[in-house]
Amino acid sequence: MQYKKLGHTDITVSRLCFGTLTIGPLQKNLAVEAGAGLIRLALEAGVNFMDTAELYGCYPYIKEALRDFPEAVVASKSYASTGPEMAKSLQHCLESIGRDYIDIFLLHEQESFFTIKGHWGAVEYLVKAREKGLVRAIGISTHHVAGVRAAASVPEFDIIHPLINQAGIGIADGGASDMLEAISFAAIMGKGIYGMKCLGGGHLIPDLDKAMDFILAVPELASVAVGMQSPEEINYNIRRFSGDLPDRQLAEQLKRKKRRLLVEEYCLGCGRCVARCTSGALSIVNGRAQVNDRLCRLCGYCASVCPDFCIKVI
Repeated sequence: MQYKKLGHTDITVSRLCFGTLTIGPLQKNLAVEAGAGLIRLALEAGVNFMDTAELYGCYPYIKEALRDFPEAVVASKSYASTGPEMAKSLQHCLESIGRDYIDIFLLHEQESFFTIKGHWGAVEYLVKAREKGLVRAIGISTHHVAGVRAAASVPEFDIIHPLINQAGIGIADGGASDMLEAISFAAIMGKGIYGMKCLGGGHLIPDLDKAMDFILAVPELASVAVGMQSPEEINYNIRRFSGDLPDRQLAEQLKRKKRRLLVEEYCLGCGRCVARCTSGALSIVNGRAQVNDRLCRLCGYCASVCPDFCIKVI
C-alpha cells in the first residue's frame, strides 16, 4: 500500500480509504460484525484510513474495527451549523467510536463561501476542539467546485474532501476539469485533499479500469474514499491503490455488478426524499417517488429521511 501526508497536517494516510457509507444502514445495511469484518480485511492489507459521517450510521462498525487497529485514521462529517450543535455531534462521534479524539472532522456537503459562512459557529467550535486535541484536522466535504475553491482560502481549514471522477458525475456546478482545477488550487494553498465518488456512485463500474486510472493519476489526492461491500472489491482496490495489476477475471467480475436506487411499491409519495436530494434525481410521479438514474449519485442520503424505509441502494 502507498501512503501520503494530508497537506500540512501530520496525518499520513493510505491512498485507499475505506468509505463506510456502502456497508451501512443507508445501503447494504450489514450486521455490525460483518461490516467491521470487511473493514478489518482492508486494514490488515495496509489500509489505515476510514471515512464516515454522522448521517451514515456507521460508527458501530468503526468502533469494532478500532479494537484491533486503534491507531487507524478516522474521518467523519456533520451537518451541524452552530457551536452547540457541533459540540453535540462531535461528542456523539467520540462516544460512539470509543475514542477521546478523532483525526478528521468535517462540515458535511458544503456548497460555497456562503454555506461555510452560515456554518461558522460550527467552524469556531471545531477550531477550539482542535486546540484541545479532540480533533486533529478540520475542513469540509463538498460536491461543488465552488466549495473547494472557498475552503481553499479559509485558513482555519486543513482538509477538503471533494467529489471527483472521470465523467464528472455528481459534481453540482461543473465538470471533472473544473473540479481538477479547484483541487489543484486547494493543494497549492496547502490543504490536505482526499477524494470521493471515483466510480460515480457505481455508474462508472462498467469502465472500472479507466475510472481507476483517472483517479490514481490525480497527484493532489492523498487518498480516495471508496465504498467496498465484499472481499472481492477490497482485493481489487488494494491491488490498484498499491500500484499492482489486479486479477483480470476479478476485474471483469466486478464490472458486471450494477447498482441502483430502489423505491419500493409501498412508497406513499410524501416528498421528503425529493426535498433531501441535492442532485435533482427524485420527483413525485403518480403519488410515488421516481428516480432519474442519470442524475442519481447513488449516495442513499434520501433513504435517511424516508419515514417508511422504502428507499435503498441495491
